[in-house]
Formats: sequence, structure tokens, C-alpha cells
Amino acid sequence: MRPTDLGALRASPWAARGGRRVADELRANLIERLRAGATVFPGLLGYEDTVVPQVVNAVLSRHHFILLGLRGQAKTRLLRSLTGLLDPEVPVIAGAELPDDPLAPVTVEGQALVAEAGDATPVGWLPREARYVEKLATPDVTVADLIGDIDPIKAAKLGTQLGDPRAIHYGLLPRANRGVFAVNELPDLASKVQVALFNVMQEGDVQIKGYPLRLPLDVVLVFSANPEDYTARGKIITPLKDRIGSEVRTHYPRTVAEGMAVTAQEAWLARDTGVRLPSFVAEAVEEVAFQARDDARVDKHAGVSQRLPITLLEAVASNAERRMLASGAPALARVSDLYAALAAVTGKLELEYEGELKGGEAIAREVVRRAIGQTLTRRLGATPVDEVVAWFDEDRSLRVPDGVGGADALGLYAAVPGLLGAARAVAEGDGPDDVAVAAEFVLEGLVARRAIARSEERGYLAADPELVAGGAPRRRWN
Repeated sequence: MRPTDLGALRASPWAARGGRRVADELRANLIERLRAGATVFPGLLGYEDTVVPQVVNAVLSRHHFILLGLRGQAKTRLLRSLTGLLDPEVPVIAGAELPDDPLAPVTVEGQALVAEAGDATPVGWLPREARYVEKLATPDVTVADLIGDIDPIKAAKLGTQLGDPRAIHYGLLPRANRGVFAVNELPDLASKVQVALFNVMQEGDVQIKGYPLRLPLDVVLVFSANPEDYTARGKIITPLKDRIGSEVRTHYPRTVAEGMAVTAQEAWLARDTGVRLPSFVAEAVEEVAFQARDDARVDKHAGVSQRLPITLLEAVASNAERRMLASGAPALARVSDLYAALAAVTGKLELEYEGELKGGEAIAREVVRRAIGQTLTRRLGATPVDEVVAWFDEDRSLRVPDGVGGADALGLYAAVPGLLGAARAVAEGDGPDDVAVAAEFVLEGLVARRAIARSEERGYLAADPELVAGGAPRRRWN
């Protein structure tokens, strides 16, 4: 039974925790989790050996810290995961405007309530989810939004001076007392707001409209920012930067396999239509993000969010569903579905000037084509495809209508020597549909590698021996 008044709370095991600050609470629960060998931040893939150890060090050091990284690097998710290191619930003074520890109140109101009611002071219980407060920084955020402002009406009702803390209408940060306060995109805050933040962090005071006020809050502040903005002159004031204990750099997945694990975790693929995604299709989707991040026409300072492969994979699955619902074809995604899902790519690429001249859709199409070619290179390994290329070089072409699948498609693909052998080397099943989808993957990969070509009229055909579309030199398969 949880205590409901201060007297009962003092007689309970909670009395031993009275006055423990949030930073100590996070540290104690983290130590317990590390000793038990439990995962510190479940669901954060790819950060186990890089970001997580640095965040652990920051928490063990009782630091305020900042995550520096480009968009789509799970910064917000990591900050929100800190709630898992808080106690399931903590006692607060019931009826007080701000969450305050009944055993060690820090606010003027909390101290007054305890002094007046003594052991009869009512106690409420605050769950860990309510102890995390988050704010997205924008240039129009004011000191009043984050810290508070003087409320003349409140002062008149209480009969106090304007400089009395009881006359303050509190902002988000004081309301996060006894918890974690997160600010995303910190450099977007105006300088005077940043000054108010570091005053609260270090000195526990703030000036509101010329009135100095003590705010000895018990709160851990965490931030996120783009590295470019955080280091640029004028974006972040030096005193605030100096008071942030640790700077932790986040990153995109380092390998395609790592990225695939993140995308599979986040993408919505549990469709009631039973659509299937071959792993080489999922790999090509992930490779799109890697190719885009390496493309000189894509803005490196903006980055390519991990949301790109997540939404692209969902769109690929949806295109396979649409094909199945329209024609009764098997609900099996094909690598060509990536081209039908370009809408999930174009909006996530911030282009440089050269890229803007060419256009977002053209850049996205090139990135997808390169991704398919790179995926085929990895998947085929030493499997030969020279026989396939040679067949097209003899001025032959192959056209497979959209509605054809399964055994009918295999009959068409069988006309190309070596194609079905290469397809079976990458297929994930022996069924006609699995092999047919794999055969299309091989052909699309050869097109991407410029070993063969594709046109709307003739389908797959020999590549120009001198030039390919766009004037680039032909690259033969090897």
C-alpha cells in the first residue's frame, strides 16, 4: 500500500530515498541494470558499441548531455528511452503546482504546504512516463515558454509582490522538476532563452522581467542538435555549451545488415494480405539509403534519414499488395517495385545545386538503380552471368508483361541461357514465383550495372557497345 500522507511516507522504505536527486536516481537504476546484464536501451540497434557506452558514461557521471547527429539517427528515441532508468513512480506533494519531493521540497509552495500541514501533507504518486518533458526548439520559443512569466492576476489574488515566486506562471522546465527535460534542436533557441537555461542548470536562478528568482530545480537536462548548427558561430552560446557535461555523436547504420535490422524493426510490414518481401528486395531498399548518402548531389549536411528505407520498404510492400489486389498476382514484392515507390524517396533527399538542376525524381531513380546493381553484386558473388549478357549482345531482347508471373514468367526467362541458374542462386525458395522474382532481380541488376539495357518498348536488350543512357561509358559485368 502506497503512503498517502507525509507521515506514512516517512515511516515507509521511501524515507531512505528522500532528497535523492534525479541524476542519482538515473545512475542508481543504470548501475542495477548493468550489473544484471540487461539491455540498457532496448530497441536501439547499431549503437551498442558506439553511442550507448557514451550515454552510459554521461549518466554515470550525472551529466547533462547532448546528442549530436543528423536527422533520422534515433536521437529523440534515445532521449525518451531515459525514462526506463527512472523509478516506476515517485511521491510528490499532492495539490502543488510543481512536482515536489515531500521529503525534501525545493519550491516555495512545497515548503509552505509541508510547514502548514506537517505529517498530514497529502502525497500523490507520479509515474515515470509523466516525468519526461520534451520541447522542440524553434526561434519563437520564449523564456516564458520554457521558464515562466510573471502573472499579475495571480499576484493580485495572492496579495504578493510581482517578484514573489508564487506570482510566477511556470513554463515547461519547472514543470519537469524531479524528471528529465529534453530540448530537440537546441541551437534554434534564441540567445536569451539559452542564457535562462544555463542559469537554471548551474546557479539555480533566473531573471524574469528584471526580477531575480531562485529556481533550485531537480532536473536532468538533455538535448539534441545537428552538429553543423551546434558548432557554428552564433548558433549556440558558449556558457551553455560549457555547462553541458557530455557531447555524444550519433550516426547512421554502419553496414547494410545493421540498417536492415533497424528498418525491419520500424517498418509496418504486418499486412493482412500476406505480402512477402524477399531479403534481396529488403537489402536493395536499404542500399538505397547508403547510395544516397554517398551521392555528391545530396546535401551531406542535411543527411539522409533512416526514415527513407523505412518508408520505402513500406511503399514497396504496398505496391506488391496493389498488384495482387488488382490482378490476383502473388503477394510477392519484386525489385522493380522500388521504382514504383519513388515517392517515398524524393521527399527525403535534400539536394545540392547540381541535383536540383537534374530534379529529385531523376536523382532518386539513379540512386535506386545503383542500389539494385550493388545488391546484385553482393548476392551473386562468383556466380557467372556472362552467358546472360552474351545472349542479349546477339541483338536479342526479352519482354515480360506485367501481368505474367510464376510458371509463365519462368518459361520466358528460360529462353535466356544461364538466367535461371543465376536466379536460383539468389532465390529464397524453389517455387516458380520465387525464381521468377529472382530472375527479374538479376536482369534489373545487370541493367543497373550497364551490362544490358531496358526500354519500355522492347524490354531487356543489349546495351549500346559504346554508350549507355546519359552518355556514360559502358560497364561490362565482371
